[in-house]
Amino acid sequence: AHDPERAELIARVRRFKASWFELGEALTEIKRSEGYKKWGHAAFEDYCKKELHLKRETADKLTGSFAFLRTRAPEVLRRDGRDAPIPTYQAVDFLRRAEEESEAPEETLTELRRHVLDEGTPLPKISRIYREAIFPLDAEEQNEKHLTSLRSTINRLMELMAQARADHLVPEQLCAEVEEPLARLAGHLGRKAAAA
Repeated sequence: AHDPERAELIARVRRFKASWFELGEALTEIKRSEGYKKWGHAAFEDYCKKELHLKRETADKLTGSFAFLRTRAPEVLRRDGRDAPIPTYQAVDFLRRAEEESEAPEETLTELRRHVLDEGTPLPKISRIYREAIFPLDAEEQNEKHLTSLRSTINRLMELMAQARADHLVPEQLCAEVEEPLARLAGHLGRKAAAA
């Protein structure tokens, strides 16, 4: 209060952190009222993409997160970021989807809610802690994830072997001995992917 410059910087940081609330609210209203039509856009997604340069996914997360907070945690929308953290829209979207779509135990959802709304934990950490418990992959998705990871690892190893050969770090004969089974495995995985 005694230093206007300092107070202004604090106020700007608060506005910056809370700006997604304002954008989410404005997008929600334009979507509800179909106000984008008077500006020549046939669909909300077209308006967001062409005029605002927002991806559909981003607009959906902003509007979904704002609507979730408005109905399920309106006190968060009144925060200024000083006394309590302002959660990111990405973390709020994860929480929204968890509460609406998952079959996770109530205690897990309560813990997630605390992390997101009370502590302002960012999405990468939230996802690392809760993704498997809240959005578990079925066996087919898990297998596909493993196959993708294996193919990527094989490709990277083959690139490294080629570089090692070019730099004369590994003898030619040893490179050939290592690359041959890798190529066979890559071919097998390629045929498996094509058959699926």
